[in-house]
Amino acid sequence: QVQLVESGGGLVQAGGSLRLSCAASGSIFSINAMGWYRQAPGKQRELVAAITSGGSTNYADSVKGRFTISRDNAKNTVYLQMNSLKPEDTAVYYCNAKIPLTGWGDMDYWGQGTQVTVSS
Repeated sequence: QVQLVESGGGLVQAGGSLRLSCAASGSIFSINAMGWYRQAPGKQRELVAAITSGGSTNYADSVKGRFTISRDNAKNTVYLQMNSLKPEDTAVYYCNAKIPLTGWGDMDYWGQGTQVTVSS
């Protein structure tokens, strides 16, 4: 019933910028948090940035000062502004939403992933 649709990925040169967007749709009454994860070949999926409905944020140490997460709660949309991109940022980026379920905590919903490639 819930879908997350990402956009904004692509190929950029080192030092460039991209802005990712993720819109959640469906029967959503509330979202505790939304965020971005990434996964490179042969590596585990890792948290990049997350934001709660109240505006609290978390960032991976590797992206602090370069990436900024924001959200529009009315639109159930989260954004990731990525500046000063590095080749090590190359990965598939996945949007995530944590939606509370009565009786057993949050349920994770995932987008299909969008490729970000940074050339050196």
